[in-house]
Amino acid sequence: MSFLEELAKKGLIQESQIAQIKSRADEKYSGEIEDALIEFGVDIDEALKIKGEFFSIPVKKITTKSLSFEALKYIPEDSATHYHFAPITLSDGVLEVGITDPENISSMDALQFISAKLNIPFKIFLISKKDYDSIMENYKGIVGGITESLDKFDDEDTSDIKDLGDISLEKSLKDVKSNDEAKIVESAPVIKIVAVILRNAIEGGASDIHIEFNGEKVKVRYRVDGTLHTTIVLPPNIYNGIVSRIKILSKLRLDEKRKPQDGSFSMNIDGRKVDFRVSTMPAYYGEKVVMRILDSDRGVKPLDSLGLSKRNLEMVREAISRPYGLILITGPTGSGKSTTLYSMINELDKEKRNIVSLEDPVEYHMPDINQSQMMPEIGYDFASGLRSILRQDPDIILVGEIRDKETAQLAIQAALTGHLVLSTLHTNNAIGAVPRLVAMGVDPYLIAPTLILSMAERLARLTCPSSKKLSPMDPIIKGQIEKSLADLPEEFKKDIKIGEEYYETVPSAECPSGTRGRIAVFEMFKVDKEMQQVILKNPVGAEIYKVARKNGMMTMQEDAMLKSVEGTIPFQEVYNFTSDID
Repeated sequence: MSFLEELAKKGLIQESQIAQIKSRADEKYSGEIEDALIEFGVDIDEALKIKGEFFSIPVKKITTKSLSFEALKYIPEDSATHYHFAPITLSDGVLEVGITDPENISSMDALQFISAKLNIPFKIFLISKKDYDSIMENYKGIVGGITESLDKFDDEDTSDIKDLGDISLEKSLKDVKSNDEAKIVESAPVIKIVAVILRNAIEGGASDIHIEFNGEKVKVRYRVDGTLHTTIVLPPNIYNGIVSRIKILSKLRLDEKRKPQDGSFSMNIDGRKVDFRVSTMPAYYGEKVVMRILDSDRGVKPLDSLGLSKRNLEMVREAISRPYGLILITGPTGSGKSTTLYSMINELDKEKRNIVSLEDPVEYHMPDINQSQMMPEIGYDFASGLRSILRQDPDIILVGEIRDKETAQLAIQAALTGHLVLSTLHTNNAIGAVPRLVAMGVDPYLIAPTLILSMAERLARLTCPSSKKLSPMDPIIKGQIEKSLADLPEEFKKDIKIGEEYYETVPSAECPSGTRGRIAVFEMFKVDKEMQQVILKNPVGAEIYKVARKNGMMTMQEDAMLKSVEGTIPFQEVYNFTSDID
């Protein structure tokens, strides 16, 4: 039985169409059956799935994120083009290769030869012709861009770079001529390599770029959906040029390698502006560079798309509608606090109210909002900024972060004097916000009447729509949820539906990992009269939790549990959250 006969058996095509499809493929598409199937209106994803089952080869849907620069060096481009296979990634020492035609014996022989020569095992996946073309185009861009630049770089005089690379971090850099280094990095090859690194990070949906040197090679890692992936490996002689090029773009000192530096720059990529926040830090083999990508094209998310439950969304909207008071969002760096703040601000009436923000840095530029960039090096910090803001007739104030006693007291004072203040705080949970303010030196009698909402958030991996599988409810999972919710009042339990089925996260052709993107997990409580009394009398975590729980507060772990049952996030993500009360 042929593959086309199998498609007919599965009802994707008519048996009478088999000869027509073959003929059309030979006449117009050089024998490519897939192109002919598309012309006949066949669902290619479904056809690929059947093809994979027919030949007993796993199917893989290719995305930019699944590609690895490191894999390129193992298969020459001419071989990939001739045999119609393409390197995907190197995973745990195994080279993953995508093929389009399992019946092509010569391509299998070629792969066997390459594998034996390199002494690297390989695993084949079935991919669509469209994905194959996309891989080759993508790889040509990466390989052509970087390899060509490296070739040119090797041909040039690199003595300056080698000399600079020999300089110890501890040694004084007074003798280093910055203009010599500038000449190195302004050469076309280095410029092109950096441009390729930035572009591929944007196209791959990365949030951060890490550039680090371990003494033998330069690794470029992209953080995608919270996880770092090594994407590009470069020779050591290019390292100083890349770092210096980034420093020039960020307006950082080239001759300062002993101290951390912070800067930023912007680039126009495909007609849109993308901002990069740059941080350099001295390390054993040189400076490590980390760039945070702030893509304004992604825009500010609507509040109802962040992952808030119905009840939590109502609490947030009620809080931001208040004329004055303090709203706090807690969580570690990279937990989505700024995104949530921007979404909250975006729902407010910017025309009738004066909204002013103090940020370090300004991550997204919002129209009709007065955003001010902090500059601690000149004494313009959150505390001094707050004093100035209060003379600007504000209605709503956004303070990027409360870091010290002075900022905390000024934020509280602003809330007491008729302003709505939104800010962030570094604590483990929503409950911890009150003890943290007290520890900073803010009196409980000032916190109680001003704090109106405390919320905490973290980010969890988002399940792909194509990776949701409805399965019978696992008794262990059901037991864990019921145990966790045991102390929740019955009036709130009735709104929680735990049925006999739940959604499992499974790999799919579109999402081999089962996930793509991230969504926030929340916990929050509002401050009512009862909570005010607790804050005044005994502002410790356990006492605050009792009242918050009585009023229906759900922990981040419980919010994650319910999201997993709904198929929003994998259940494995639940274990990343704890319900510990400080």
